[in-house]
Amino acid sequence: MALAAALALATPVLAQELTLKVHHFWPPAAMPPTKILQPWCDKIAADSGGKLKCQIFPAMQLGGTPAQLIDQAKDGVVDIAFTLPGYTAGRFPIMEVFELPFMTNSAEAGARAAWDFYGKYAGKEFAGLKPLMFSVHDEGYLHTREKQIKTLADFKGLKLRAPTRQTNKLLASLGATPVGMPLPAVADAVSKGTIDGFALPWEVIPSVKLHEMVKFHTETDRTRPALYSAVFVLAMNQARYEGLPAELKAVIDKNSGAAFSQQAGKTWDESQAVGRKPALDRGNVFYTVPAAEVDLWIKASHPLYDEWAADMDKRGLPGKQMLQDAQGLLAKYKK
Repeated sequence: MALAAALALATPVLAQELTLKVHHFWPPAAMPPTKILQPWCDKIAADSGGKLKCQIFPAMQLGGTPAQLIDQAKDGVVDIAFTLPGYTAGRFPIMEVFELPFMTNSAEAGARAAWDFYGKYAGKEFAGLKPLMFSVHDEGYLHTREKQIKTLADFKGLKLRAPTRQTNKLLASLGATPVGMPLPAVADAVSKGTIDGFALPWEVIPSVKLHEMVKFHTETDRTRPALYSAVFVLAMNQARYEGLPAELKAVIDKNSGAAFSQQAGKTWDESQAVGRKPALDRGNVFYTVPAAEVDLWIKASHPLYDEWAADMDKRGLPGKQMLQDAQGLLAKYKK
């Protein structure tokens, strides 16, 4: 009996099949769940020999609001959430550096920079969570119902939706009235006239048919950084990760981090033309803001950089150095 017990203790425990409950806010057919999340789930299933699987719940099927997704993962209500930290305004101020205006026009560069920056500065912001990927979306533009935005003066009097705190501040600095709301609320707000338009990347627009609710699209000269971007995270409950058998932890580790972030950013970049096409086909009106005008927008919103750095200083962090590091990483990874 003693020998049998010793042998039992010496025999490695084989991992059981585990299903990870994954929650997000997008419609099922949207780009991020189909082109980023599902391939990741397929990969961990293959690499684990079918022992790790995802059960994906789109469009907030498990209840709550998009702003609650991050806590659903942190509290273990779900195993993994795919969301924007910025939906919980002010809760993740360090990673907001990548949501400052006119930072980059490459989602791939933004994703790589965000992962590195998180590792250096933002670990404590995500206590209780294990981030698997950070990314930013393709270039953020403006889309309006009745008035084309061409100059700074055109912002005045417009109520425009923004996804995050920094983008709200950007729109205010340009003269608009910002209205913060997550993606699922935008279509209803546009249809009811609660907002005159919205800031969004092309990627997501067809999945919620927003190109059918507006007529005008304002893009910016590509020689300048994009108007804005937003930070996304795929985050796992830390205790759930820690409780995995070593072999399954290794599968998660292999498929998360810098390489996964880079691929997600690349996928966002590649989605832009596909997302833009339905608006083109519908005959909507496009306008590209010339570089000289964009420079005026950059100047008007520049105080937000100093404001963010000062906020970091108040938290005992080196704000100016952090901003320089973020910009340096974006430059490093820019193609």
